[in-house]
Amino acid sequence: MAQGSGRDVGRRAVLHGGAAASAALALPTLSGAAPAQALAGRPKARWGVQAGDVTSSSGLVWVRSDRPARMIVETSATESFRKVRRSLGPVVGPGTDFTGTTALHGLPPGEQVHYRVVLADPDDPRRTGEPVYGTFRTAPVRRSDGVRFLWSGDLAGQGWGINPDRGGYPIFEEMRRRNPDFFLCSGDNVYADGPIAPSVTLPDGRIWRNVTTEEKSKVAESLAEFRGNFRYNLLDEQLRRFNAQVPGIVQWDDHEVLNNWYPGEILEDPRYSEKRVDVLAARAWRAFSEYYPVSTLRPNGDGRVHRVVRHGPLLDVFVLDMRTYRNANSPGRQPEEKQGILGAGQLAWLKRELSRSRATWKVIASDMPLGLVVADGTTDFEAVAQADPGAPLGRELQIAELLRHIKHQRITGTVWLTADVHYTSAQHYDPSRAAFQDFAPFWEFVSGPLNAGGFPAVKLDGTFGPEQSFVKAPTRANVSPLEGGQYYGEVDIDGPSGELTVRLREEGGAVLFTKVLQPGRVGQ
Repeated sequence: MAQGSGRDVGRRAVLHGGAAASAALALPTLSGAAPAQALAGRPKARWGVQAGDVTSSSGLVWVRSDRPARMIVETSATESFRKVRRSLGPVVGPGTDFTGTTALHGLPPGEQVHYRVVLADPDDPRRTGEPVYGTFRTAPVRRSDGVRFLWSGDLAGQGWGINPDRGGYPIFEEMRRRNPDFFLCSGDNVYADGPIAPSVTLPDGRIWRNVTTEEKSKVAESLAEFRGNFRYNLLDEQLRRFNAQVPGIVQWDDHEVLNNWYPGEILEDPRYSEKRVDVLAARAWRAFSEYYPVSTLRPNGDGRVHRVVRHGPLLDVFVLDMRTYRNANSPGRQPEEKQGILGAGQLAWLKRELSRSRATWKVIASDMPLGLVVADGTTDFEAVAQADPGAPLGRELQIAELLRHIKHQRITGTVWLTADVHYTSAQHYDPSRAAFQDFAPFWEFVSGPLNAGGFPAVKLDGTFGPEQSFVKAPTRANVSPLEGGQYYGEVDIDGPSGELTVRLREEGGAVLFTKVLQPGRVGQ
């Protein structure tokens, strides 16, 4: 952890409630509509603010207006905003569901940045709404400054939505108080295929109550319905407060579209009138890019989720996309496979960027686990592993090529983080236990869900020699968050020593498992 005075000031602001802590906490209206002709007064930003993909000198700020408006972002070194720097953002309108993102450049490294977003009438710039406040800390440039971040995934799944009896999504308030430098969401930010009912009866007779919206009453098919899924989570005050204080690094997985999807799939699910998954995925992609500040999804970006976010000399985060370029789910026994789960282009990109990285630690943010057997039906498989502990086949061939590259290029400090399976675990992969042995040992850590059903642990596939050092999972499927089983992970990189400490945490604050890794090693 960094010990500089700038971080201490930021910590006090976060924990004791300065301007950022009160950002945009009035409950938005449940309707997503924003017809300008029906609205009086000034533009409002009731959905809060978000920052994303923050580096040592830059970051992105997001907002949603209730009508067409010009987005303006003002930044300052202090909460008083005595001295501000103004960045003119886009005019937001119906083409982006009234969302907008503004890029900030030339920020000071390793400092707390306070910002406020002002929405102005595009026809009369003097008519502005109330500012909405946020804060984030830029990445350090000194190796002696430490880094802390959290990761998890899986929000509002299996019918467990915003429960007012729990105060919404309480895990976000707990994570906010950990004061991380950023939050890595490992996918399943929404469950577009999971309708939210007003109430659910638990096995013990208790009633789970949900906040509901029209867009969450059925599976998402139209662009408006996908947008409504992303708006749904922002109804939660805890999440809006978290977003205002913790910048994000976001990736997607399957439930942003639908369960276990792959390109070219044709649905048989009777809930869907649109059977072409490619059509649904394009609509979901557009909504995803509108509702998160992602550097590569901006108008001048290259339209992809996979990217490297550089967080100072200690850390590079390699964000993967195991969904968009994958082959069809299958039994996974192909002796040759070029497309795999990443696609040939993304694999080449990842090998190249890992080789170029000079960061002490290279976190590979994977939206699916490597050695956990995730089935899709009775014969097919959804992730990499396919329950055959022998030599690599199918999607495993691509991962074997990547692991071989890491070893032979002597790339140090790789750690894999993921979510997806709705429990928490730690796996160590070692060639001495593996069928494929041309790789260096490494760790994979699993966390989640944030607010979704818990599920039993799945089996391990022995191809890459995993050994499970820790696992905590329920014994039955779709366990309610009222029964526990909501998890997040925490990573601390110590500046002076370079040590990386992973803690697997459970909602409520308990540390379930801790592992300390040493820097400068090809294998751990």
